[in-house]
Amino acid sequence: MTKQELAKEIASKTGVDQPTVLACVEGLMATVKDSLAKGDPVYLRGFGSFILKKRAAKTARNISKNTTLVIPAHDIPAFKPCKEFMAQVKK
Repeated sequence: MTKQELAKEIASKTGVDQPTVLACVEGLMATVKDSLAKGDPVYLRGFGSFILKKRAAKTARNISKNTTLVIPAHDIPAFKPCKEFMAQVKK
C-alpha cells in the first residue's frame, strides 16, 4: 500500500477529504522522523512504538578489495508493534 492509497482509504472511512488526510499522514511521518532524530521514541497506544536501536561498532570486510574496515556504533530506527497488533496480524 502506498501513501496515496493509505490516504484514499482513510478518507473513504472517515469522510474527510483526501488532501486533508494526506497532509495529516505527511505531518505524522515528519513528526515521527523529527522525534527519532532528537532521540525521543514515539509511542502509539494500540498500534506500536517507533524507537531507536543501538548498533555496536563492528569490523566488516570488503571482499572485492580484500580489506577490513570498522563500522562505528550508530542508531537505527525501528518499529515495535503492540501485542494487539501482533495478534491481529497472526490471524
